[in-house]
Amino acid sequence: MKLDSPIFTDKDAARIHLEAQRWPNGPICPHCANSDQTRITSMKGKAHRPGLYNCLECRQQFTVTVGTVFERSKIALNKWLLATFLMTSSKKGMSAHQLHRMLGVTYKTAWFMAHRIREAMKEDVASSGPMGGEGKTIEADETYIGKRETPRKLARGRIANPTKSGKAGGAQKRIVVGLVERGGKARMFHLNDATKETVRDVLVRNADRASTLYTDSSRLYTRTGEEYASHKTTNHARGEYVRYEGAEVIHSNTIESVFSVFKRGMIGVYQHCGEAHLHRYLAEFDFRYNRRTALKVTDTERHDDLLSMIGGKRLTYRRIGEARYA
Repeated sequence: MKLDSPIFTDKDAARIHLEAQRWPNGPICPHCANSDQTRITSMKGKAHRPGLYNCLECRQQFTVTVGTVFERSKIALNKWLLATFLMTSSKKGMSAHQLHRMLGVTYKTAWFMAHRIREAMKEDVASSGPMGGEGKTIEADETYIGKRETPRKLARGRIANPTKSGKAGGAQKRIVVGLVERGGKARMFHLNDATKETVRDVLVRNADRASTLYTDSSRLYTRTGEEYASHKTTNHARGEYVRYEGAEVIHSNTIESVFSVFKRGMIGVYQHCGEAHLHRYLAEFDFRYNRRTALKVTDTERHDDLLSMIGGKRLTYRRIGEARYA
């Protein structure tokens, strides 16, 4: 799909394309979930705006944007679709400043649009179920990025002292735990604190315990690893990053590569991220990784997949700054 496509330049073409992605079998009322096409009428040609429908079940009118992240937006729908395409096709993300220049909207508007699109990128973990399973491999690791906005208190209320360089050190960085199924999908989570208990909670909720688990030698995974079919580690402190046991290749390099793309995007493109918004950035990078080119997903397919996910995910400016941890 090219940037001069009609869906990016014409609002009516954008609406028709969005309807095809959200309603492949015809309009569905967002108010009462009525999908009976004989009970939904188009208001076309009745002095109403294009794309307006009337539900004969609940007697309410609706358009394709009702109940989505696009609802009640004054931004033209073709600009919304261009923004979603730019964010889904840019491997390391698209800054709000770049969106503001390319879309011809204010920076504040572009910033809010980007967060609403990230909200749409969130996948329903509960419905998709745990990763892995019998005969499959899960890699797990944690990483630390940026400085915490609220200093972490240690035992007896103490706050960690800065290192010799004046930086806060790992104790005062934001904690991200990541899981990836080899050849499959990844999930990253923002934790307020990394302990054996919090890391175990993430693992058992998201990784099938019939899986083989590979991690580094961190003690965060020692006991939890016993609950899995097999748990093997590599010792990074001794320079061991991969080990071969027959046909088995033991490493956590896959999740490290996921973190690498994430950090390059956060440092090189976004540069600054408020801690309250970190969970949305993680959802953005998860979305693109889970639909990467290596899985034979094209930019157009990735974009259309996002458009099919925008329902039921409204994000208002009032609640955009609510912090959320795994």
